[in-house]
Amino acid sequence: MNRPPDISGDGRLAPFSRPRSLAFAATYWSLSIVYCLAAVIAAVLPGRKATGWIIRRYVRRMVQAMRLLAGIRTEVRGRERLPDGGFIVAAKHQSWGDGYTVYDQFGDLAFVTGDHLEKFPLMSTVLRKLGAIVVNNCGGHEARAALKRRAADAHAEGRRILIYPEGNLAKIGEKFRYRSGVWHMYRDFDMPVVPVATNLGLFWPQEQFLKRPGTATIEFLEPLPTGLGKEEFMARLEAAIEGRTAELVAEATGEPVTAAVQVPTPDELRKAAQAV
Repeated sequence: MNRPPDISGDGRLAPFSRPRSLAFAATYWSLSIVYCLAAVIAAVLPGRKATGWIIRRYVRRMVQAMRLLAGIRTEVRGRERLPDGGFIVAAKHQSWGDGYTVYDQFGDLAFVTGDHLEKFPLMSTVLRKLGAIVVNNCGGHEARAALKRRAADAHAEGRRILIYPEGNLAKIGEKFRYRSGVWHMYRDFDMPVVPVATNLGLFWPQEQFLKRPGTATIEFLEPLPTGLGKEEFMARLEAAIEGRTAELVAEATGEPVTAAVQVPTPDELRKAAQAV
């Protein structure tokens, strides 16, 4: 069997590359600063068009930097499975890079993000102009209410919506409890949900500085039809995302398919520590 060029003869992934990682980090921050400032300036203009154009260019340049500098090529599979009209994209979240890669596949995508991004200077202004759906990372009734209200605005505009059901960046081989916010949107808006699996965390783990050159995969899976009950929907969504993600990881590493282990979220760990 012919192996991809990023996998050595004995089936192991290429090692992490410090020079590539350094070059990418310098470009990452340079692009982020320049485009964020440009987006802030554009945010004073009426409408979302100018800000959206800048952010789409920023995302495209970041995906190019991943390929040219970090050596991370991205294979996107399953675009033919995307339904017509509005739908919700529910994706596995292993890396900062998968946000760029998925966003790059759509012309105008609303996305759900935690309020941690608002802590970065000027980001709250850009997020509001983009119509991003910003919710409290800790969850709870207030977060669900905010998710419903802001997602309804995006739905009314006919935009597709990206959400990460786990709400956190997961390590390879791990998963978090899937939150029900995605089901509430699915029920309220009567839209199909497209699960997304990935193995990008092998090459750009979470927020890690070191990057591994190679070919990562983002795969759009079969949409979940409308009308499912909550328990069935959540079970099918998690099974689709986690099952295919485990297969993509095995495909890239040459190792057997291994199911992810559920671990406590950072918020759950903090609450447990406070209780003690």
